[in-house]
Amino acid sequence: MGEVRSYRALMQRKGLVSFCVRHKETDLYIQAEQDFSNQVSAWVVEARGAIEGYARDNPGFLESYSPIPKDPFAPEIVKEMLEAGSKAGVGPMAAVAGAIAEYVGKRLVVCSRGEVIVENGGDTFLNLSSECVIGIHAGDSVLSGRIGIRIDAGPSPLGVCTSSGTIGHSKSFGRADAVTVVSQSCALADAAATAAGNLVKKKADIQTALDFLKEIEGVLGAVIVKQDVIGAFGQLELVAL
Repeated sequence: MGEVRSYRALMQRKGLVSFCVRHKETDLYIQAEQDFSNQVSAWVVEARGAIEGYARDNPGFLESYSPIPKDPFAPEIVKEMLEAGSKAGVGPMAAVAGAIAEYVGKRLVVCSRGEVIVENGGDTFLNLSSECVIGIHAGDSVLSGRIGIRIDAGPSPLGVCTSSGTIGHSKSFGRADAVTVVSQSCALADAAATAAGNLVKKKADIQTALDFLKEIEGVLGAVIVKQDVIGAFGQLELVAL
């Protein structure tokens, strides 16, 4: 059985239709003007096929924790993962969830006349016409579910991605309860959140991780939660939930 994602019950946006698409490890929760399940299923298979095919031809791609050089002959989604990993200083698979969310989200924007939200295990592609609030779920932290960030309609689309060293199945070398990164590139937001999360093992590391994120071109802002401490910077507004 798949992982229960109870937070999705809190994500419904008025006027949009919600549906899920699952294929192998990919588990998408999507909101759009109508149910595009058939199209999205095909895009997920296409995206994963490109990544899996590249991995078969390039040993070490899946396992690398370090950046891999750009490859002009790679599929577009793999190029985005390679670039995001390079900017954040991590392996390309640190960007895979965000890259798939963005791959699907951009295609939905073309065929849908309204807003589009694609969430992939805490990594979210947003194409909005009005503001929304994204809640931050941070494991056992006393701040979990009590804070969020307000996202304006522009610039759009945006990627809002969260990494944690205390919840979920994603690999992290740190112990941050949540690192949430905002970028116009969902792949970059995913990779940067992973990289910053690796740096946070105690509360005092929050500032170091924020300083690290400030130096990554394309990162618009971030929020880091460790136990009862929160740190933030950039083009975002923190709100109480």
